[in-house]
Amino acid sequence: MTTSIDERLSKRAFCHKILNGTAIGVIVSLLPNSMFSVLFSLGFLANNSFFATWNTVNLLFQCALSAVIGTLVALEFDFKGMKAAMMVAVAFVSSGAASRLGGAAEILAQLQSKQAPQEVIAAASKLTSGFYTSGTGDIINVMLMCALTALVLFWLEGKFASFNFVLLPVIGTLLGTLGMTLLPYVKVISTTIGQVIMTFTEMQPYLMSVFICVTFAIMIVAPLSTVAIGLAIGLNGLSAGAAAMGVGTTCIVLVVHMFFVNKPGVTTAVALGSMKMMMPNIFEKPIAYLPIISTAIVTGLLVPLFGVVGTPASAGFGLVGLTGLFASVTGGLSLANAVLVWLILPITVALVLRFVWEKWLKCYTADIFRFAE
Repeated sequence: MTTSIDERLSKRAFCHKILNGTAIGVIVSLLPNSMFSVLFSLGFLANNSFFATWNTVNLLFQCALSAVIGTLVALEFDFKGMKAAMMVAVAFVSSGAASRLGGAAEILAQLQSKQAPQEVIAAASKLTSGFYTSGTGDIINVMLMCALTALVLFWLEGKFASFNFVLLPVIGTLLGTLGMTLLPYVKVISTTIGQVIMTFTEMQPYLMSVFICVTFAIMIVAPLSTVAIGLAIGLNGLSAGAAAMGVGTTCIVLVVHMFFVNKPGVTTAVALGSMKMMMPNIFEKPIAYLPIISTAIVTGLLVPLFGVVGTPASAGFGLVGLTGLFASVTGGLSLANAVLVWLILPITVALVLRFVWEKWLKCYTADIFRFAE
């Protein structure tokens, strides 16, 4: 059944469609690498050409996140044909996942000044004129530009119909230009959060761990990349352990609450790392943050108590691929203590606090964690 323009433009429905498209896009693009990144790094698989290619495809799927989000948001609004293609293109261009290689022009200039071989200069020239793809891009900017593109398409509906084949591509490139212009300013959001997190690292260990754990627990169900922020600010040691614990805690809290109100596949997807699929639920029912934050406060204390450490690469992953757990074991934690601190204690705390908030104080019901497929 076709959705009316009025329904699509109601504030609540509009935001839900953007968030839902984004959440499902995250599953499609990020789940494969989340599931297999650690497994494919093992020597006997890393040296196998088939699995190496599969690993590369998983990484490229991540780079395609913005285009996948654009496609799914377009479907949420019933856009088809050129309108859907325009949404996809604007989302991809605005993400920043594809960009010029920084410093390539300087490398070319140095090679030319040193009269390097012509084939080397030719290769460097290609670097200056081409684009490279890396990471997922900025999800906030993708969502913003998808929303703006949808509004523009609604406004154009019924107007200039005979010129659509010419008009839509031109408007799409203008929106893409706006997206690229806004990108550095939107990235300031992530940069500012990173700077705030860095101030936490100057606190005494227990306070630092709680603040970082809670921050990453919040971010993993928000349109922010915990992995990118963890790498960008170079979290290490206890601070990286606290960040990973925050991500892992949110995963456990969601699974504990979702288990009986969702299909097994939905809960499994979250358990494997697709926590962002719950963004629409958090947006509509912010009370869902109550068990997440309260559990993260407790699990944050476990980090300095057990000496849970990590690396910049493990900080944003949490339990995804058991990355945080393995990093803490590599950092000196025994396997038995790692299982205790990463799984047994967080699950116990999550279950106890669910009873307190849901059953005893009746602050919410588990239905707020029901995923709308």
